[in-house]
Amino acid sequence: MKPIAVASAMICAVFGISTNVHYETTFEFQEGKPMSTENIHWYGQSAFRITDDGKQIYIDPWKLPNGVPKASIILVTHSHYDHFSPDDIAKILTPSTVVFAPTDVAKKLNAKSIMPNESVTVDRVKIATIPAYNLKKPYHPRANNWVGYIITLSNGETIYHAGDTDFIPEMKLLKVDVAMLPVGGTYTMDAKEAAEAANSFHPRIAIPMHYGDVVGSSKDAEMFKKLVHGEVVILPRSKN
Repeated sequence: MKPIAVASAMICAVFGISTNVHYETTFEFQEGKPMSTENIHWYGQSAFRITDDGKQIYIDPWKLPNGVPKASIILVTHSHYDHFSPDDIAKILTPSTVVFAPTDVAKKLNAKSIMPNESVTVDRVKIATIPAYNLKKPYHPRANNWVGYIITLSNGETIYHAGDTDFIPEMKLLKVDVAMLPVGGTYTMDAKEAAEAANSFHPRIAIPMHYGDVVGSSKDAEMFKKLVHGEVVILPRSKN
């Protein structure tokens, strides 16, 4: 394995989880390791659950079915209703759940505030952020400090959830195993732009998201799959 720099040096800031937390500037990219998406569950839009060594990691939970597993970690990318849903968070929250969100969302929750280019470790799960913003559209200003997440699981696999974003320069420096990229257009990248992004940093597996609800359709996911120079997995909506 060789360490690969993610984007920029991580800002040293502790969120009160542990005095032993240290901040990383690199991630381990495992060159010869086979990949699988069996531990990744998609609930539509940008809502995912990742299972890791008994832990349940949710990103942007929205329209969750009843009876889904309780959360160990919840990550919110920004404050729009289809990403920050208090009702869905309440479904999966326990007294021990750790929640991270940008400052404007964290103020509305019992959550730990996180900014772009920060990193923290929670129970062997490394969580880092990079910016998520529009280049020319007004919907996701860079000044809002909204985020995408890079999660390093306990087995070393790295998963990037882009949040709502365009193809920003920071993506070109990524080295990750799995990339979840918005393809619906209007508020984010469209399928073509998302494919250009994926082709710039070459994740082992790319997963389209942010389509089929507010904007976009399965045709966007199929176009993304056609244009990406690598493996694309179009996940079905999970019912549990």
